[in-house]
Amino acid sequence: MEDRQLVYMDHAATTAVDPEIVQAMVPYLHNHFGNPSSIYSIAREAKEAVDSARGQVAAALGAKPDEIYFTSGGTESDNWAIKGVAYANRKRGDHIITSKIEHHAVLHTCQYLQKQGFRVTYLPVDQYGLVDPGDLERAITGKTTIVSIMYANNEIGTIEPVRELAAVTHEHGAYFHTDAVQAVGHIPVSVENTGADLLSLSGHKFNGPKGTGALFIRKGVRIDTILHGGGQERNRRAGTENLAGIVGTGKAIELATTGIEEKGARIRAMRDRLISGIQRSIPHTRLNGHPTLRLPGNLNISFDFIEGESMLLLLDSFGICASTGSACTSGSLEPSHVLLATGLPAETAHGSLRLTLDKDNTDEEVDYVLSTLPKVVGRLREMSPLGKQAI
Repeated sequence: MEDRQLVYMDHAATTAVDPEIVQAMVPYLHNHFGNPSSIYSIAREAKEAVDSARGQVAAALGAKPDEIYFTSGGTESDNWAIKGVAYANRKRGDHIITSKIEHHAVLHTCQYLQKQGFRVTYLPVDQYGLVDPGDLERAITGKTTIVSIMYANNEIGTIEPVRELAAVTHEHGAYFHTDAVQAVGHIPVSVENTGADLLSLSGHKFNGPKGTGALFIRKGVRIDTILHGGGQERNRRAGTENLAGIVGTGKAIELATTGIEEKGARIRAMRDRLISGIQRSIPHTRLNGHPTLRLPGNLNISFDFIEGESMLLLLDSFGICASTGSACTSGSLEPSHVLLATGLPAETAHGSLRLTLDKDNTDEEVDYVLSTLPKVVGRLREMSPLGKQAI
């Protein structure tokens, strides 16, 4: 196809590693490859690099360096936060609270803990995907040890009222964890402003390398270790450090949070142009998520009378990379649990499209999507008996 071009709009799934970040990582794959736990010179260089990256992550979050622990990514960080607090505080209580729209790294962890005898409450959300602090107030008890509510949803982009939720949690003596994987590097995130006791992030969501993340653990939090072995990460997370990945994540978060408001404004303008253009040119559509309280680059929209997987395949033939929801569920034929939780009917949820933009996207790419998507949706509706009424 002569007019085919590559337009990547799936940044919520993963992002490309910026050349500047690659350049920062390369020396620690070759010349400065030492094990940070050893004592000779190249090992000391490696340890200094890890400490420097820890400082970069801490500075970006407004935390102290010794409150940052490097992990293999958001999934490990979520597992550690929830399991670690649940096990360490089991004598105090066995109750966990989360929401129905969490990432599966949180939901499946909670389901696992239920099998271990813990009780879990899954809070509902409204039509926009917002958790009501009042619902948390009604659900929390003296036996609740941890509340885990995501900072921003990975599918519909809704930003949760984490500060208010943390305040309710602390009034009852429990710990508050937030999965901030989608938020960090895209909107300003401060551990003080959120009130979080634990916060998860993942480097590959803000142009860092895959396989490296971090968990913020506020001083004084009672938490168990879940990976046992060596004494790395101050005896809390065993395993030889992913040196190059940690260096890359430190550099990535520094770059991502520099000028974050200006970058966010530019991305938001492109997103809003996409939303208005799609709604203007394609009938029978629905914007999913909150209209304003959402991540700058997130657009999730449902198209009646078509199926999302077919839409993705046709968009790919035009060089457009998108998603029907979370990258971790893209192989599933089940409708998105997030969209169902907002009250969307299953048949409508099946026709959802998620476009997520970042700093590398351009106005020309937005124009290309706006000229291509109506043709794709129209073609699919022509093939659908129900779709003919939408044409």
